Amino acid sequence: MKPEIGITEKNLHKSIKTLTVLLADEMNLYIKTRKFHWNVSGASFMELHQLFQSQYTELEEVIDLIAERINKLGGHTIGTLKEFAEHTRIAESPDKYPEQFDMLKELLCDHEQLITDMRKDIVIAAEKSKDIGTIDFLTGILEQHETTAWILRRYLD
Repeated sequence: MKPEIGITEKNLHKSIKTLTVLLADEMNLYIKTRKFHWNVSGASFMELHQLFQSQYTELEEVIDLIAERINKLGGHTIGTLKEFAEHTRIAESPDKYPEQFDMLKELLCDHEQLITDMRKDIVIAAEKSKDIGTIDFLTGILEQHETTAWILRRYLD
């Protein structure tokens, strides 16, 4: 049954597409953060191990909320690694096990890229889909990424 929530089917489809790409981005960032959590070593091991754990735990929650938002809008949520890889804008780093500084720098770059991409997504959602609920939803997630980027940036100062 299609939702009758004051948004045209065409605009619902636009919102679902935007959310699907964001879901793939968040999943890719989650996997990378988890990888760094597993592989961090050195003098600040425990601090960074716990930092990465708190970050991937937050990403898990965001991922679930995005998937639920897609379903609320009448869409189907992707759920395979292949689908995530096809839709993500976040670059993977296979066979790379960077040092602590480079882990932090890579995660910061990914969060900043996601923030930049989400700003564009919000503008598009505002202009084209007129889906105020999704705009508000995206803004909240963007603010979470800004906080995470700020924390990572502080480690690199």
